[in-house]
Amino acid sequence: MTSRIFAIGDIHGCNDKLMQLLERIAPDPLADTLVFIGDYLDRGPGPGEVIDTLLDLKKAFPNMICLQGNHEAMFLNYYLEGQDKELYFANGGGVTLFSYGITLDGAQMGRGIPEEHLCFLASLPLYYETEEYLFVHAGLRPGISLSRQSPEDLLWIRDEFINSGCDFGKTVVFGHTALCEPLIENNKIGIDTGAVYGGSLTCIELPSRKIVQV
Repeated sequence: MTSRIFAIGDIHGCNDKLMQLLERIAPDPLADTLVFIGDYLDRGPGPGEVIDTLLDLKKAFPNMICLQGNHEAMFLNYYLEGQDKELYFANGGGVTLFSYGITLDGAQMGRGIPEEHLCFLASLPLYYETEEYLFVHAGLRPGISLSRQSPEDLLWIRDEFINSGCDFGKTVVFGHTALCEPLIENNKIGIDTGAVYGGSLTCIELPSRKIVQV
């Protein structure tokens, strides 16, 4: 079987959609690569369940990459550093805390956040690249080499990247900005289609560029 890459867009706690999508694409654990583009937490009903699913997948798929999204960065910044509480809660962070049995004032009413989950979230890289593709959560700032990109841009950039016709050297596969349908251009591919807002959870199979959605 020819090796394939399956890149999956922003999940945001929608574990049911994730499970349906995985069943539909049926990746080969040994031959294929799974790339998750970030934003597993917040807004949706089951952030903790999503992390459980990803941890289970990592045991079966040696070629699996999970990138950091801005929501994971906000979570770590708030939960571990105690910073930017208002920003985190304004972006759906309370749903994540509640899913782990933690109240908004920090009281633990349930299981809390497992150490395995914290280690996973703290270990996520900002990007992943192959010979043809660069995978990143939000995008790149045009005209700047990858080595000089700021973490803030990799996690948060929107219009400056999406509207750019810049040649980034590789096709950039990204999420972060919810679109009505996947964006397929020569220099970039956007796969966040607003799963948590009632849209589809999107996967693109590479190099065929076949789109699968649930």
